Amino acid sequence: MIEYKKLTLSNGLRVLFHEDNTSPIAAFNMLYDVGARDEHKNRTGFAHLFEHLMFGGSKNIPDFDKALQLAGGNNNAYTSNDVTSYYSSLPAANIESAFWLDSDRLNELAFSSKSLEVQRNVVVEEFKQTCLNQPYGDVWQLLRPLCYKVHNYSWSTIGKKIEHIEDASMQEVKSFFYKHYTPSNAILSVAGDLEYNKIVDLSEKWFGDIDNREAYVRDLAQEPIQNNKRELWVERKVPNDAIYMAFKMDARNGIDYHISDLISDLLSSGKSSILYKKLVKDKPIFIDISAYIMGSFDNGLFVISARPVSGVSLEDSYKIIRNELDIFISNKVGVRELNKVKNKIISSMVFQDIKVINKAMNLALYELLGDAENINTEINRYTSITNDDIQRVSRKILSENKCSILYYKAV
Repeated sequence: MIEYKKLTLSNGLRVLFHEDNTSPIAAFNMLYDVGARDEHKNRTGFAHLFEHLMFGGSKNIPDFDKALQLAGGNNNAYTSNDVTSYYSSLPAANIESAFWLDSDRLNELAFSSKSLEVQRNVVVEEFKQTCLNQPYGDVWQLLRPLCYKVHNYSWSTIGKKIEHIEDASMQEVKSFFYKHYTPSNAILSVAGDLEYNKIVDLSEKWFGDIDNREAYVRDLAQEPIQNNKRELWVERKVPNDAIYMAFKMDARNGIDYHISDLISDLLSSGKSSILYKKLVKDKPIFIDISAYIMGSFDNGLFVISARPVSGVSLEDSYKIIRNELDIFISNKVGVRELNKVKNKIISSMVFQDIKVINKAMNLALYELLGDAENINTEINRYTSITNDDIQRVSRKILSENKCSILYYKAV
């Protein structure tokens, strides 16, 4: 049980606090409700660009990293299609430094031409390295638009094109900041050996006077139900052929989300999992095979990826995987096997929340998803899953006519 307290400032900023006396290190997480899905289709990659710009200097603090390091802290950030998260760890005695630093950059970035140019170049180079200059780097540039025809999940957080970032003007960058980086669009979560009253005082002191800019209202096009199999063939200079099969699944808060997650683990988590044991270990048809979910806030993807051994065609690879999925859908999983996968999920969640930074980040994430209290009930969502649930959801999401297939041919 993770106990916490919550307050909401007059400008809409939600603040969560968990007291943890096990370590002198405190965690500080600012979670913003903005991701790649909130970008314009002709200006993608902006959410990720801001992950970098937020470290390029704010109105009163020219170097965020240096100031935090002087307080004995370290930090990092990540961007997804749904959120942007900035998190720091530092001695609990110096927690006010984190409040000072993050409040200044939420209030107003420096918006210097130098900072924009430096971070723009960093993002462009990252795009080249991850998408253009490494094997299989463009998989998501190909698979996402194959799966999504109207929803903004059709592009990755890195963006669709380098030009969208290269051509970004200072005014466009400022507009994105003031639209999405507002107190009511953020959640602050703190965990550490501190007192709640101090967190209240520091929140009011450093964030209370920041104006809440015009609220952003998300209104995204809903992806139509897919009823026909889609296929895309590409040829690339890569070591091996590869196949990617993607199926639509429930959103993060959907009733079938956790069941889909458990199904992916049954299929490929560990050497005794169904697909790995049958197609890699017992009969080596594939070099590797994985089933995983994207964890998206809106309707996401259940993905199966595999690389066949030499001599097995991509056409046959699809047929073999498809046959195993049909068998899985038609037969119940053994009780022992089901419980083993549940126990692995539970142990992973329990061990994850040992670290104070994970507690802070998960509290903020669950609050954004609707209620921070769900951090204490998430395990129940997995333990209550039955064999009937698995068969029902398998039939629902893993049908052949709902599959988008990327055939990645090595040349």
